[in-house]
Amino acid sequence: MKSFEFHIPTKIVFGEGKISLIGPYANKYGKKLMVVYGKGSIKKNGVYDKVIKSLNEQHLDFIEYPGVKSNPVLSHVNEGISLARQEKVDFILAVGGGSVIDEAKAIAAGLCYDGNVWDFYNGTAKIQEALPVLTILTIPATASEMNGGTVLSNEETRQKFGFIDEHLFPKLSILDPTATYSISPDYTAYGAVDAISHATEGYFTHDNNWYPVQDRIVESLVKTIMESTEIVLKKPDDYYGRATMMWAASLAWNGLTTSGVDGASVPCHMFAHVLGAFYDIAHGAALSIITPAWMQYKYKENIQRFAEFSANVFGLEGKNPDETAQTGIEALKNWFKKIGSPVSFKDAGIPEGDIEELSEGVLEIADLWQIKGYSKNNVKDILSLCL
Repeated sequence: MKSFEFHIPTKIVFGEGKISLIGPYANKYGKKLMVVYGKGSIKKNGVYDKVIKSLNEQHLDFIEYPGVKSNPVLSHVNEGISLARQEKVDFILAVGGGSVIDEAKAIAAGLCYDGNVWDFYNGTAKIQEALPVLTILTIPATASEMNGGTVLSNEETRQKFGFIDEHLFPKLSILDPTATYSISPDYTAYGAVDAISHATEGYFTHDNNWYPVQDRIVESLVKTIMESTEIVLKKPDDYYGRATMMWAASLAWNGLTTSGVDGASVPCHMFAHVLGAFYDIAHGAALSIITPAWMQYKYKENIQRFAEFSANVFGLEGKNPDETAQTGIEALKNWFKKIGSPVSFKDAGIPEGDIEELSEGVLEIADLWQIKGYSKNNVKDILSLCL
């Protein structure tokens, strides 16, 4: 393994009933906060009432900022920055899934910056400081509750960029599995796809040295996410299924699986961000379309690795490594279908005629994220496999 540093400064508070503790924890970070959330699902499932009650019991002053989209957008972030600056808040509380947490991080960074917060996303500026961010997770998928990552869409330019910065690690994240009981079947599926992609991106792209710790963690996480997803799709209020999924998704993208690994990159996310920017498609849905196509195009560059995935995750063996690899790719694609996530442009209602423009967007992110080995021709070939 290469040399590395591993530090997660986020305090995790996990378990049923823990949302009621947000007030005492929040009291340590100031007296005025902004509560960021989405389109109102937390008011339907009871999470909102628990949060507000706990904050009021601690006599905390807060303002609310709802309306975060499933693909958070720059214009809403800018409005949030203006409001938070005007109200002079001390910290941000995100109540929701990865999109809400990502937007809260953007607001927290933008409040401490005189320029356009988009500068952080396009790589023209670096964060020097950010307000503290606390989170209450309601949709497990992105691990944004336990990492320094954030993703944002610029509606005007049709760009969806993301980056990771140590200033953006949440100070505290409360994970109550009961808060996820009301997630719809489709977003349960999308969350599972996203978590699996987070785990496998580095697994398939690293330099192929011997990383048994990391690779076996990935294989275990993928099997666990699949198992727990099938449990909760049948019984949405299965506590252990929801708890297992929640923790597995956090571990899939908190740095654990790629620490000490050389050469890991995130090509499937590179493609999926472009689909999200162009069509406002759910991130997990974009990944379930891209991932099997990318795997089919790339597996021959490392047949043995894909064959190991097939054998160790699905228990499949072919007549030779090539056949074993292909059966695993097909098995993953079929599982995406089984849980109701799209596996083609047709499934998602995406037009076929945009491949040229999409490929330019993919290459733009490849350059920004320094992902090597992609040309316009092979990007178009991968996108064509999605049709």
